[in-house]
Amino acid sequence: MSKIIAPSILAGNFLKLGEEIATLNTIPDLWYHLDLMDGHFVPNLTFGQPLLEQIKTVAKHPLDAHLMVSNPDFYVKALRDFNLHNITFHIETLPQPENFVLSAKKDYKSVGLSLRPSTSETVFTHNLLSNIDLLLIMSVEPGFAGQKFIESTWDRMAYFKTLKKKHNYKYQIQVDGGVSDKNSHQLFEAGAENLVTGSYLFRQTGKYLEAIQKLR
Repeated sequence: MSKIIAPSILAGNFLKLGEEIATLNTIPDLWYHLDLMDGHFVPNLTFGQPLLEQIKTVAKHPLDAHLMVSNPDFYVKALRDFNLHNITFHIETLPQPENFVLSAKKDYKSVGLSLRPSTSETVFTHNLLSNIDLLLIMSVEPGFAGQKFIESTWDRMAYFKTLKKKHNYKYQIQVDGGVSDKNSHQLFEAGAENLVTGSYLFRQTGKYLEAIQKLR
């Protein structure tokens, strides 16, 4: 399987977003990671449907939406026509996560779940892990870019990698937060197949290909 790098559009320059996406379109094996925050589940407010509408007209790579919102049911319906490759919700926002995932899979080709660093891994049942397509492990507290990687993430990755192998689960492991060329190789070795990069990548204007090659 290819090592997927998912640039977090939130960390890009919104005044030059079209140019940056055009450059990234030329680099293989990328997803565009879209952080939608509502100012309630996390203390930050980002972008919504109008910007997604614009991004999808120029993006040549799969769109990967990460919903940090307190009303996930609304977004399942609102985003179903945006041709998203993957949509990820936070398990903390779902009273009945198994029913929610099965329902969302009727409209989306890939449905993922994420958990905050402070949430116990044990909230994920066997039925839940056997039905999700992606597991997003947050290695920082969700809400803001540029945070330091939380070291306890390594234990969490080992836990979910072991479960995946033991039960032959199909979910892809994605890691988001504090990812750079200093830890990316270790993250892939630890079981990650998809790394979200924000501040590390977009600080290197004009050198995106080189930066992504370093991550891989």
